[in-house]
Amino acid sequence: MSADAKPVVLIADDQADVREALRLLLKAEGIASVGVADPAAALEAVRRREFACALIDCNYSRDTTSGEEGLALLEQLRQAAPELPVVAMTAWGNVPLTVAAMRRGAADFIEKPWDNARLVSVLRAQVALAEGARRERRLAAENALLRGEGEGEFVAESPAMRRVLVLVERIAPSDANVLVLGENGTGKGVVAQLLHRRSRRAAHSLVKVNMGGIAESVFESEMFGHVRGAYTDAKSERIGRFELADGGTLFLDEVGNVPAAQQPKLLRVLEDGEFERLGSSRTQKVDVRLVSATNADLAAEVATGRFRRDLLYRLNTLEVRLPPLRERAEDILPLARAFLARNAQRYGRDGLRLAPSAERALTAWRWPGNVRELQHLMERAALLAEHDEVGAAALNFGEAATQQAADLDGMTLEQAEAHLVQRALERFDGNLQRAADALGITRQSLYRRLEKHDLRDASGDAG
Repeated sequence: MSADAKPVVLIADDQADVREALRLLLKAEGIASVGVADPAAALEAVRRREFACALIDCNYSRDTTSGEEGLALLEQLRQAAPELPVVAMTAWGNVPLTVAAMRRGAADFIEKPWDNARLVSVLRAQVALAEGARRERRLAAENALLRGEGEGEFVAESPAMRRVLVLVERIAPSDANVLVLGENGTGKGVVAQLLHRRSRRAAHSLVKVNMGGIAESVFESEMFGHVRGAYTDAKSERIGRFELADGGTLFLDEVGNVPAAQQPKLLRVLEDGEFERLGSSRTQKVDVRLVSATNADLAAEVATGRFRRDLLYRLNTLEVRLPPLRERAEDILPLARAFLARNAQRYGRDGLRLAPSAERALTAWRWPGNVRELQHLMERAALLAEHDEVGAAALNFGEAATQQAADLDGMTLEQAEAHLVQRALERFDGNLQRAADALGITRQSLYRRLEKHDLRDASGDAG
C-alpha cells in the first residue's frame, strides 16, 4: 500500500446481508471495505492486494458453530500476511472460541450481534496501529537502502539516485509494466528486486529471466512451457516462466535480445494475459507484472526494424533510467565502503577500511563498468590487501588503465573497436554474453561487430 493509499478493511462472512450491513456502516464512518463470502476468497484477496485490517467471521458452514473454519482461516491469514491485523467475529457469549481466536493471533474480537460503536472503535484502532507499523517499516527499509544494506546495494546519496528512489517508491505499488534502462552494471536487477518487494505482489514469486541467454529454438518452451511429446526430447511437462510468475513479477533482463520471430508471442501474453504451452491447444491465463531491463537503445532498434514498436509500448508503460556511476559521484565512496565491509566480513578480514589515497583514486576513476566494477574491485581489495587500511596501490586499477591507453594509442577508431572486442573475447574465454556485458553492448551488437571486423571468438568459431 502506497503512502497515499486509503486503508481498506477486508470483511469475510458467508451471509450477504451481514457483509452489506458492515459495508454501509464502515462507509458512513469513512472506512473503505471489500467483502468476501468464504475463507478461500479471503486468502485470495490478501494475496492480490494489501489490506489495513481483516474482519472475519468464525463460522462459514450453516450447520456448524464450532468456529474451526474461522480459526483455520485466521492461521492461514497470519501466514499469508503476517503484518495484517485480524479481528474475529464470534457469537455472543462464546468464550472458548474467543480465547482460541486470541491465542492464535487475533488482534481483537467482536461479538455478534455487534455494537456499532464498539466495532468501529476496534477497527479504527487496528487500522491506526497497522498504518503506524507500516510507516516504521517503510522508514527502516528506506534507511537500510540508503545505507546500502539488504538485497543489493542501493545507495542513494546523490541527487540523481534520490530521484530514482522516489520514482521507484511511487510506481512500485502499481501493476503497470516497467522498463529499466541503464548501462551494464548500473543496478537494473537491484531496481527490479526493489519494485517487486514494494509491490502488492511481494508475497508471490519474482521470476528472473536473462533473455540474452535463451536460444531462439527453446524460447517458447522456456517462456510458456511445453506438454509431454511436444517435440522429440519433451519427455515430461515443463512449466514456463510466465506460469511460474503467476500472481507475482516477471523480470526480463536484456529484453532487447528477444528474437524478432518471438516478439509477437511475447506481445500477445502482455496484451491479454493468455498463452498456450508448446504442443497444447488449451489457453491459459496469467496475472503477471512485467519488469524489463536493457542497456540497448530500443528506440533505435525499433527504427531499424529489429524490435517491434508495439512491444516497446507494452514494456515501457513506466520507465526508470539509471545514471552511470560516473554521474553519481556522491555515491561512490558510500558504495565502496559498503562493498568493502561486506566482503571483509565474508572473508574474515574485519577491520578493513579505505585509506584517503584509495578514496581519492576511487572518486577520480571513470567507472566504465559502473557499480558492478566497483563491487568486484572491493572484493579483490578485501582478498589481497596486506594491511587493514586499503591504499590506492591495493586497488590496482591504475596500471590497467595505463596499459589500455598505451594499447590504444595510435589506433584508428575501427582498429580500437576491433582490439577491444578481441580483448573482451580473450578475457572471458569466448563467452559472448559476458564479453558483450563487459563492452556495454547487447549480444546482437557484439555479433554484428564480430562480422564487421571478421573476428573469431576464443574457441576459434566465427562470430
